[in-house]
Amino acid sequence: MGHFRLLVVGNAISAYGSYLNMVALNVFVYQVTGSALTAGLFMAVRLITSVLSGFVSGRLVSRYDRKRLMVCADVTQAAALVVLLLAPDGARVALLFALAVGTGACSTLSQVALRSSVPEIVGADLRTRANGLLVTGRSLAMIAGFASAGVVVAEFGYTAAFALDAGTFAVSATILFLLPIRTRAAAGDDAAGSTAADAAGAGRWASLALLKAAPLLAVMVAVRAADGLGSSSHNVALPIYSSALDPSHPATFVSQFWATWAIGNIVAQQVCSRRTRKTGWSPGERAFALGSCVMSAAFIVVFSGLPAVPAAVAALVAGMADGFTEIAYVSRLQAAPDEQRGRLFGLSASAENSGFGLGMIVSAALLERYSPLQVVGAFQGLAIVLCVALLVVLFRGRALFPKDPPARESGGPAPGREVTAAEGGTS
Repeated sequence: MGHFRLLVVGNAISAYGSYLNMVALNVFVYQVTGSALTAGLFMAVRLITSVLSGFVSGRLVSRYDRKRLMVCADVTQAAALVVLLLAPDGARVALLFALAVGTGACSTLSQVALRSSVPEIVGADLRTRANGLLVTGRSLAMIAGFASAGVVVAEFGYTAAFALDAGTFAVSATILFLLPIRTRAAAGDDAAGSTAADAAGAGRWASLALLKAAPLLAVMVAVRAADGLGSSSHNVALPIYSSALDPSHPATFVSQFWATWAIGNIVAQQVCSRRTRKTGWSPGERAFALGSCVMSAAFIVVFSGLPAVPAAVAALVAGMADGFTEIAYVSRLQAAPDEQRGRLFGLSASAENSGFGLGMIVSAALLERYSPLQVVGAFQGLAIVLCVALLVVLFRGRALFPKDPPARESGGPAPGREVTAAEGGTS
């Protein structure tokens, strides 16, 4: 786990750059063009690219070295930002849209490659704890990125923000390049499933074929897409709700919400890590469905007009459930054989980004007529309905679905080497 902790640090640094980038670039586009439509198109291009690149990323991750793909993704984003910095003012608008395509594709590719690699880096038995560390790192990076973006831009300007952003990707790429990690199963480990994987990979609809063979996973992916819809609704509604609570300080509730949410994510990681270390427990489909129900219900409660303390408790519960379901979901998909894992995560990324993108558009339109509670309640309620349906199927013994094929536990320590308790401990 020592090497993986360094990878988590590098991933958190690049995630910080991504969140800083998200704020600084969107504001920069509007300032350069003076057009809200252009700024919206920039965000749309980036999101659409993320959706489409999920399918391509799954194929790339299944075929090529994942470590190299992640390094190339970070280097590409760093280089694109440097080009933007050096470009003359007249060329920046066109470069911004090229940057939107590049960052959208590279961020998705890096995420799919990393999630697919975790069981091979730490071993299948430690993947739940490893996913928890990644969730914690990204939660802290999100808070730091969003909190510092305004300060960096205001105090040092966009040039400094983009240079810092490029530096974070360069640091992440360097850490990845230097780490002696294995990111895919050895040739001997894949021998049993390679023929089937090659046959599946030859078809254009290989990812959908995988879900057809494992319908329970297909339902979980659908739930994650619905979670994306719900997530978009509270992201759009938060500034409106916060402004209504305190018009003189509209950012106060938003800041408090995300800080409390991040604490909940970290608590979830610690709880999962401790239980996994002591008992070897790993959350499954039922835990994922229950956690998703709790998460959606807590997000609805946040917008119900409660006083500050109960609202903070609801935000904390939402963060804990969000972190837990992320760990449960990713760990479940990682139980698939290595040769299938890349395509599963590619399809999952496309489904999640599609749900989030569609939700951003629809929820923004609905908030013109309805209250934040009504919009968030409708979107998160849809996720709850799907989760309850999944729970019904699971508690009835999966009567409606054939049993998914047993997952082959890939990865693990090198032959002849045991993982000691000290290596498995948390820092």
